[in-house]
Amino acid sequence: MTADPAGDLAKLIDAVVRKRLADMNVAFPCRVISYDEGKGTAVVQPLFQMTDKSPSPIQNVPIASHKYKTDSGEIKKIKHIVEPGDIVYVVCADRQIRDALNGAITQPSSQRIHDRNDAVIVGVF
Repeated sequence: MTADPAGDLAKLIDAVVRKRLADMNVAFPCRVISYDEGKGTAVVQPLFQMTDKSPSPIQNVPIASHKYKTDSGEIKKIKHIVEPGDIVYVVCADRQIRDALNGAITQPSSQRIHDRNDAVIVGVF
């Protein structure tokens, strides 16, 4: 049997790509461990276990809010809350979001991509 260098290279590239994709965080369900109403942040436990260890909790996850206009034209902002035990959906931003939260166009001050440190709760199941 002869070795197939092209086939072996294809397998190696496939393994590297799969590993990189598995390390990327996009969106996943979590259970709320605690909630700080004053800060509007929660500590959440991811519910997908991708290795032999349970995933680490994610600290200081902000909760997205919503704005709406009433029939009278008044604009209101809804501040969402969560409670320990709630199952929430968390989305991880493409890049670091903290520098952009003031509304200014900025370059990220970190190289992280799809990192759990840039998670935001977008809803409750």
